[in-house]
Amino acid sequence: MASRKGKQAEGKRAEGNQAEGKSVSKPESIALKVYAGVAAVAAGVVARKVAEKMWVRTTGKTPPDEPESPDVDWAEAVGWSLLSGMAVAIARLLATRKATGAWHRVSAQEPVARST
Repeated sequence: MASRKGKQAEGKRAEGNQAEGKSVSKPESIALKVYAGVAAVAAGVVARKVAEKMWVRTTGKTPPDEPESPDVDWAEAVGWSLLSGMAVAIARLLATRKATGAWHRVSAQEPVARST
């Protein structure tokens, strides 16, 4: 839950951005989301490939295609799920943050905090 001071500061920041011509238009906001989304997807694909190579180098086997299959050993299924899941999640987070930062530097806009 946000404090009253936090809400007031957020409102003043938004007013200041609008006064300085830094308000985020709806099309620009959508473009930012698309840009960050494409960066996140690309980073996820690369991270998955890197995780596959790490798995092969470490275990000597290809990663399981279907870790949920009963034919796959529990340790292998959990290990692959952890490695690939963390690699993709961290890569997507980093790519989204970098893309958003680059977008705001180029467009001279302040990052807009998301409300929860």
